[in-house]
Amino acid sequence: MKNTPAKKDVTMYILVAVIIVAAFFLGSLYTKVQYLEKGGTQVAAGAPAQGAPNAAPSAAPQKVKMDVGHFPVLGNKNAKVTIVEFADLRCPFCEQFVTNTYPQLQKDYIDTGKVKFAFRQYAFLGPASTVAANAVECANDQGKFWDMHDYFYKNQPPETDTSMYTTDKLTQVAGTLGMNTDEFQSCLSSNKDNAQVNSDFTAGQQGGVTGTPTFFINGTPIVGAVPYDQLKTEIDAALKS
Repeated sequence: MKNTPAKKDVTMYILVAVIIVAAFFLGSLYTKVQYLEKGGTQVAAGAPAQGAPNAAPSAAPQKVKMDVGHFPVLGNKNAKVTIVEFADLRCPFCEQFVTNTYPQLQKDYIDTGKVKFAFRQYAFLGPASTVAANAVECANDQGKFWDMHDYFYKNQPPETDTSMYTTDKLTQVAGTLGMNTDEFQSCLSSNKDNAQVNSDFTAGQQGGVTGTPTFFINGTPIVGAVPYDQLKTEIDAALKS
């Protein structure tokens, strides 16, 4: 039996309705899970991805007991507020923090004695990050940790370019920063500081770090290259507590 025009119209309306409903459910399903492109790591919706500047967790973050690690700490050692940053030296969002946010943080809180600032390693972006992490450890052995730290962020290439992360090239950098190049080269080529690098990474994992940068402000975690005002709000609350 052939469909009449009226029946054809009804069938068309039903098909349209089915398509709309299906699209709605597919959209809902997609928003349930988001993917952090870096390494394909799956992240639940509402959780902050690596460096996401405006990401906010769905619940108030829980405080974590986090020590300052083994690198030299900046600022007044008796400051009421301690900030511990976990970062990868090749992370572009970490570079954004160093370039755009840290100078104001230093001026307002570190130089005024209100905050002390510590850096810990979370080298998770591949073998080149491990080389960079070992390089700052070797620099630290010669009292040049912050010099090498700053060099990496000021001269950070695109994440896909790993050509600078070799023993020979970083030994040359060490020389320009006033280090003993023979000692540095021996240190870096031997990977003697792998244990320190791994210790920081493990501490970060135990503290709930999943991306960089992650900051602990008196133990309260803040994830991502967040605006300065967001850090300021947490710091001021900690100073008043």
